[in-house]
Amino acid sequence: MGIKLSAWLFVMVACMGLLIGCDSSDKAEAPVRKTAKAPVEILFWNPFGGGEGDYVGQIIKDFNESQQGIVVRQLRLESNEYYVRLSTALSFGKGPDVAVAHADRVSPFVKAKQIIPLDGLAQLAGLDFSHIEATNRNSVVYNGETYAVPIDTHFHMLYYNKDLLAKAGLDEDEVISKLRHLTPQEFMDFLTLLHDRLPGVQPLAVNTPFFQEPFLDMYYEAGGELLTPDLKHAAINNDKALEVLRFYQKLFASGLSDLNDKTPWDTFHNGQSVFWMGGIWEAGHHLKDSSFQSGIMELPSLFGGNKQWGSSHTLVIPTYVTKEKQLAAMAFIRYFSEVGSLTWGEAGHVPANSTVQNDSHYQNLPYRKLFLESSHRVKLAPNTDKYSALYTVLSEELQNIIANREDPVKGLVDLEQKLNELLAS
Repeated sequence: MGIKLSAWLFVMVACMGLLIGCDSSDKAEAPVRKTAKAPVEILFWNPFGGGEGDYVGQIIKDFNESQQGIVVRQLRLESNEYYVRLSTALSFGKGPDVAVAHADRVSPFVKAKQIIPLDGLAQLAGLDFSHIEATNRNSVVYNGETYAVPIDTHFHMLYYNKDLLAKAGLDEDEVISKLRHLTPQEFMDFLTLLHDRLPGVQPLAVNTPFFQEPFLDMYYEAGGELLTPDLKHAAINNDKALEVLRFYQKLFASGLSDLNDKTPWDTFHNGQSVFWMGGIWEAGHHLKDSSFQSGIMELPSLFGGNKQWGSSHTLVIPTYVTKEKQLAAMAFIRYFSEVGSLTWGEAGHVPANSTVQNDSHYQNLPYRKLFLESSHRVKLAPNTDKYSALYTVLSEELQNIIANREDPVKGLVDLEQKLNELLAS
């Protein structure tokens, strides 16, 4: 795979005049000494920090060393400022040559004509979109054209601390089996048992800084929808959402989860919580630490269904990028999809490329077969160009309900009203 890609890359950059230039003329001409051009340099923007950033850095390093025609430089931005800066760069026509965009963030860039369709470039590069999972690809197709290359699916799993379970006198296999068939109240009863047996330890760390994600996990399990089928109205003010909010509020009120824990991922990794509803992108970080004995299982189906929140990272090329750099960017995108995804899979993400999914190296990584099974539970965002704005309001209003212990009945009325105002604008 890597050899074929390098061979294609050499021919492509040569014929684009990036290395030595190509002349298809049949006329006999005197030999002309041609000077090799400097490699094409492209700038890659991404929001990957921590452990994820290390894996991306390795992919970039491997790509740069795999050929001589292109050099990728990266700019890592903080995730909380990433889309503001990316939107500004695309508006002003100066910034990255290739960038990360979550699938649910692509639509506004398409509507504003700030990124280019990639079907033609993909064909030139030899990137076969049929190897990209259909659900992932369909999420970035607009008017029959593909505007991004999905590189993964990511979602939450239930991490658990093996040592703490043993300390509580519980068998790991029995706990996993038990958690698959519990109601919300039975789950809280089980957490109460842990609370009693492990004083000073948080039974379940909940991602309160990004509460919209664990909320959507359970809300989608309950069969909830954010919007009506025509995507014109909010559909979140209902008994399912109310039940989920009351479940979380009871967790916090009972001391089974710490409402004020602002770094629950560290709480879990530091051995201060038994369970953690965390992203699969953290699997590489947790599992690599030999001093920390953790396990992973699918989210318990507390509310009856098997759907859950999830998203997909994709790679896009801005409209202002020159033809020369478009080709270079697509070469990097193809490499990331077909080769780098093996490294990306080590971080924990499920590669969107089905060929990589079936690679024995990926399949033999811990829990990856379980990740593949769970990836089919993911419910991606509604395909509307207003989703990023809707998601911002959703996160702010849900945070307000939880942090301020607001009446969820009133909170859902206010949330739906604000979402409908956005949809009507």
